[in-house]
Amino acid sequence: MIIWLNGPFGAGKTTTANELVRLLPGAHFFDPEMVGFFLRHILPDAPAGDFQDLPAWRALAAETALQVHAHYGGPLVIAMTLLRQDYYDEIFTAIRTRGVDIRHYVLDVEHDEHVRRIETDEVEAGAREWRLRHIPRYREALSWLHDTAEIIDTTREPAADVAARIAKG
Repeated sequence: MIIWLNGPFGAGKTTTANELVRLLPGAHFFDPEMVGFFLRHILPDAPAGDFQDLPAWRALAAETALQVHAHYGGPLVIAMTLLRQDYYDEIFTAIRTRGVDIRHYVLDVEHDEHVRRIETDEVEAGAREWRLRHIPRYREALSWLHDTAEIIDTTREPAADVAARIAKG
């Protein structure tokens, strides 16, 4: 099984993913952003911008998840924001066509709390303005995300509780 944690930057995806890996026996964590860094390294002349726009990223994100799942077993936990439905369709279809169960959760957070988390985050302080600019894109994507995922409000629920809820399935 693959568990994909989606949602806006600052909703608690990575923290929840780490809790899930701790809770689920044999679980592994995969961050598809690493695939983006890899592609930026080997394709320095590729168009700048979001690496999710690179077709190779979408194919490699799905294939890497499939290979890790196939070779190392256990649940695979992924924390990655996907805000374009066509990219979601491409990645999730690639995984499902190979017969792997993938569960999609969106960690949502109320607007004011979301802004507060981004503005007070010292770990990602350099990306603060970029993250704030993506809030409207996330809000627009919620219409299709509601159709594809279980939405979990993380505004007042600690990541450990969210992880326990997801782990129970």
